[in-house]
Amino acid sequence: MNTSASPGGDGTVAGEHPTPVAVPAVIPAQDTLSPSVPSRAPADPSRAPVLPFRTPAAGARRPTAAAAPVAATSTTIPAVTIPAVTIPAVTIPAVTIPAVTIPAVTIPAVTIPAVTIPAVTTQAVTTPAVTSSAATTPAAASAVAGTSGGASRPGRLVVATALRFEAMAAGRSGLPSDTIMIRTGMGPDKARQAARVVREARPDAVAIVGLSGGLAPGVKPGHIVVAQEVRSSDGTVTPCASAPLLAGDLRRLGFTVHIGPIITVPRVAHGSERTRLAATGAIAVDMESAPIAEGSGDVPFAAVRVIVDTMDEPLGRLDLVRRGVRGLLTMSRLGTPLAAWAAAVGRRTVLLAEPRAFCAGVERAIEVVERALDLHGAPVYVRKQIVHNSHVVADLAARGAVFVEELDEVPAGATVVFSAHGVAPAVWDQADGRELSVIDATCPLVEKVHAEARRFTARGDTVLLIGHAGHEEVDGTLGESPGRIQLVQSPAEVADLEVGDPERVTYLMQTTLALDEASEIVDALRERFPAIVGPGSADICYATSNRQSAVRKVAQEAQLVLVVGSANSANSVRLVEVSNRDGVSSHLVENVGDVRLSWLAGVETVGISAGASAPPALVEELTAALSGLGPTDVTVRSVGQESISFHLPKELRRVAGNSSPAPLSRPAASRATS
Repeated sequence: MNTSASPGGDGTVAGEHPTPVAVPAVIPAQDTLSPSVPSRAPADPSRAPVLPFRTPAAGARRPTAAAAPVAATSTTIPAVTIPAVTIPAVTIPAVTIPAVTIPAVTIPAVTIPAVTIPAVTTQAVTTPAVTSSAATTPAAASAVAGTSGGASRPGRLVVATALRFEAMAAGRSGLPSDTIMIRTGMGPDKARQAARVVREARPDAVAIVGLSGGLAPGVKPGHIVVAQEVRSSDGTVTPCASAPLLAGDLRRLGFTVHIGPIITVPRVAHGSERTRLAATGAIAVDMESAPIAEGSGDVPFAAVRVIVDTMDEPLGRLDLVRRGVRGLLTMSRLGTPLAAWAAAVGRRTVLLAEPRAFCAGVERAIEVVERALDLHGAPVYVRKQIVHNSHVVADLAARGAVFVEELDEVPAGATVVFSAHGVAPAVWDQADGRELSVIDATCPLVEKVHAEARRFTARGDTVLLIGHAGHEEVDGTLGESPGRIQLVQSPAEVADLEVGDPERVTYLMQTTLALDEASEIVDALRERFPAIVGPGSADICYATSNRQSAVRKVAQEAQLVLVVGSANSANSVRLVEVSNRDGVSSHLVENVGDVRLSWLAGVETVGISAGASAPPALVEELTAALSGLGPTDVTVRSVGQESISFHLPKELRRVAGNSSPAPLSRPAASRATS
């Protein structure tokens, strides 16, 4: 709820019976289990209230609430006596059943729209396919409680709101039909009472939604805050680990979403109090989230708040109503992502592929830029991305690295770093012409392929380079001998190749290819050119092949594989392709926010890997977010550990007592003749 008397304040007091919201969401009438403000009157065991659960349509995995009425089909009740049963306020179209004994009656199509049976004892009744829209019996309550023998079922979602208009907006947002909505009333004391109702609903997931105030400078009215943690005024902190996953689904709907701490206070915060709260690091403030979070126990919890007031646009302004209406309209679109979040809740196993993430060549390239910044100061220019990962590039840019596409963007005489993917001799010549101080971060394994290209073309061979057009590594290798090296991207292209001498043909490979993909092309080349020879040792680098073997091992057990890496990272893309070829649903994600919650619904085993240019921290963030969806067992599937390391370029090796870098000698790559 908002920390102000926002539009839709309900003024609910103890003992009031709120009006139910129309389906699909259910706002129960006030009683000892489902109050707007929970009643303090002692419960009468003989009149125990019933939570508003409903049974699902045929084919659902478990009973759900508020399903649309479904007609019963071909139900036979043979020789059943139901003594002294009163069914108040029941209308059964065209059928009247008084208190009689029915020995063998078939009712082929009866719709029972809204029947409550508080206590019925039946003897020898068989009902193989009866569905009612809102009938609740002790047996039904047991089924709703989840005692289904361990069968997979959707998570039961409880949604708490503070105010009546918030509840109405959330109730029309497309929440699951079995969602239990609880209106808490305004303030932490009422929320604390409502937390008891939340617990007694035995939820699988709990979310609190509503309007609130923003604290951080970048948080504006109309933005959404998803709590990374919820803080109470007494210092209690409830983590919300799955926040990045929920925030990702919200962002894909076009919302501006912030992730951070939400703090709950006992009264409306103004002026200096807001300044004090902002200084704690909280980015939003409300009056209900903390008690609901604490009362939810160990089930996954989410707090989603729509901002309506900030320090720049405070309470009391005439446009507050407009901001409140806008906030309620935003709330009316939260149902789909909340439903996906609830469906993803459950126990699961996470299998981590090993090795994964950074390889030695990537670590070396990143350190080259860091050392260059230490020695020369900012700015240090980098041609292309130092490695193909947006997080690495952003981090280095924040430290003073400037990334450019071509050398003509670099001021004459400046320091420039060549990326790990290598460059053609022509780029070296251009750097000489502009008198640039060059530091070469080319991966030694890429440099190996360059050296082979120079050697094979120098002896008169036609070199066939297996790789992907447009990749920087391929462009650099092709540039070693323009016209003497041909690119081959698939087996289908082999038939159209033309070479000067079929007896003098050599093949090389891009270092980040998939092993299967490369083998198919090599087989096609050998069939076309029986005399063809390859490199003395494999061109596909150890890091690429190791990660592919590891992800394949994970794919043998996983229902879903997530590969962390950027879309322009060839080795990351290959990991996804390898998993998909093994028949496992696989996705490339830049970070945890790219994971769609719909991928996780019903998935009990998730495999995780990361491309050689992806930071290990991204895998840790993804694993932590998954753990926020329920109990998570994390285990490793390893094909071995890597211990390879590469020396830094000699111009970055400090000489004792001298911090100036030595002049860079141009590598043999630039001295080759074409």
